[in-house]
Amino acid sequence: MTQSSIKDIAQALGISIGTVDRALHGRARISSETRARVLAKVEQLGYRPNIAARSLKLNRRFRVGVYFPRHTASFFDPLRDGVRAAASETSGANVELVFRTFPRLGEGDVELLTADLDQKFDGILIAPGNPTRIEPLLRKLDRKGVPIVCVADDCPRSKRLSSVSADAFTCGAVAAELFSRALHTSGHVAAITGTLAILDHSEKMRGFAETLAALAPSLTMLPPTESHGKPAEAYRQTKKLLARNPLPLGIYVSTANSLPVLRALSERGLLGKISLITADIFPELYPYIQSGQILATLNQRPFTQGKAALELLLRFLIHGIEPKLVNRFNPHIVMRSNLALFSKEEA
Repeated sequence: MTQSSIKDIAQALGISIGTVDRALHGRARISSETRARVLAKVEQLGYRPNIAARSLKLNRRFRVGVYFPRHTASFFDPLRDGVRAAASETSGANVELVFRTFPRLGEGDVELLTADLDQKFDGILIAPGNPTRIEPLLRKLDRKGVPIVCVADDCPRSKRLSSVSADAFTCGAVAAELFSRALHTSGHVAAITGTLAILDHSEKMRGFAETLAALAPSLTMLPPTESHGKPAEAYRQTKKLLARNPLPLGIYVSTANSLPVLRALSERGLLGKISLITADIFPELYPYIQSGQILATLNQRPFTQGKAALELLLRFLIHGIEPKLVNRFNPHIVMRSNLALFSKEEA
C-alpha cells in the first residue's frame, strides 16, 4: 500500500492541509473536536511523517503576496522596505515577494484581492481597509489554507493568522497628552484623520478624544475631519478649519498625509502659531520639526512593522511557530531635541 500523506487526511476529512498540520503538531487555532477527528483519521490511515520531506521543506520556496496601498508613500514605502529586509535575511527558505498595489487604504483592496483569489500564494501580507468589506475575502482565503498577516491595521474577525501595527489608541492618547501640556488656555483642537471606517483611524480618534477629556478639560475637540488619504482633501479640509473663528489652538494629523496641512498653514502664515502634531517621520518633515513649527510627530515605525510581519509569517510557514495574534508597537515621539536620532533611519 502507498503510504498515506497529510493531503490524504485533509481530503478524507474535508479540511485544509494547514488544519491537519496544526492538529499533528499540537498548535493553536484548531478546536479540540477537529484535532480529535484528525488524530483518529491518522490512526485509521496509518499515517507516518516523512522525515525526508520535512527536511526538504526547510529549503522550499515560499511565494508571498504583499498587498499595500500606493498612498501615502511616506508610510507605505518604508513598510515595503521592511518586508524586503526580512526576506533578504531569511535562512532556510527562498522567499518570492509578489507586491500588489491598490490606490489607497480602503480603496481598491477588495477588487484586487478578488481578482487574485486563484493566485498560488503560500501566505499574504495585507494592509486591510474597511473591515466590513474585506473580512469575507480574508475568511475565504483562510478556508483555502492561506495564512494572512494584517499589517498597519487589523481586521479582527477575519480569521487572520496575526496582525502587526502601531498601537493606534496609544498614538491618539499621546497626541492628546502633548496638547494638554503645551496648550494652557481654553479653546478648540482639531484632528485630521484618514477614514473613520478604518479601524486604525477610528482607534486613534478614540484615544485622542478620551485622553483629551481626561487630561485637558479646558480643550474641546472638534468633530474629526476625514481626508480619506487624499492630499487634495486634506488641504481643502485644513483651509476650512483655518476659516473658523476662533482658530483651533492645535491640529493633530493622525496619518502621514500631513504635507497638505503644512501647506495650508504656511499659506495663511500660521506655521508655529497653531500647535501641530503629525504622524511618522520622513525627510520633508525635518525642517518643520527642527524649527519648532511641528511640536512633535508620532513615528509609527513602518519599517519595523513590515519586517516583523514577514518574519512571523515565515516562522509559521517554515517552522510551524504560531505567532501572537495581535502585535502592537508603541509609537516613538520625535521632537526637535531627538530628531537627529531619527533623521537617517527609524530606531
